[in-house]
Amino acid sequence: MNNALKISLRFFLFWIMQVLVFNQLEFGFGIHLMIYPLFVMLLPFDIGIFPLLLLGFGLGISIDAFSDTFGLHASSLLMMAYFRPIIFKFFAQREGYDPLKEPSLFDMGTRWYTLVYGSLLFIHHFWFFLIEIFRINELFWILQNTVLSIVFSFSVSLLILTLISRKSRSK
Repeated sequence: MNNALKISLRFFLFWIMQVLVFNQLEFGFGIHLMIYPLFVMLLPFDIGIFPLLLLGFGLGISIDAFSDTFGLHASSLLMMAYFRPIIFKFFAQREGYDPLKEPSLFDMGTRWYTLVYGSLLFIHHFWFFLIEIFRINELFWILQNTVLSIVFSFSVSLLILTLISRKSRSK
C-alpha cells in the first residue's frame, strides 16, 4: 500500500475512533482514553520534523473541533510530535533504524516499544492534564490523571495495534 494512503487512512481511522468512541466513554478517576497518539508513534522513521508536526497538529485540532477542548489535543500532540525524534534518537540502536520497518511493537520489539511509546505517552498525557487543570498546586491530581490514563491508553493502543497489524500482515 502506498505510504501516503496508509497515513491518510490511519489519520481518519484514529480520528473516528477518538471522536466517536473514546471521547464518549467516561470511567471516572480522571481516566481519559486517548488512542490518537498512536498515530504519531506509527509514522515512518524517516518522516521530517515539519510533516510530523503538521500531521500531529492536524489530527489534534480536528479532534479539538469535535470535542470542544479548545486546542488541548492539538497542543499535546504537537508536544509529543516535537519530542518524538529526540526520544527515538535516545533509544536508537547502534546501526540506526531500518526505514523499511515501522516503529511498532512487532517490528521493533516489546522493550523498545514500551520504553519509547511509554515515554511519548507520558509527555502527551502530562502536558494534556497540565494545560487542562492549569494549577501547579494540583500536581498530585495531574500526575494521578496522567498515570491512570497512560495505563488504560497504552493497553487499548496495544489492542488496536494488534488488530491493525494482524490485518496488514494477513494481506
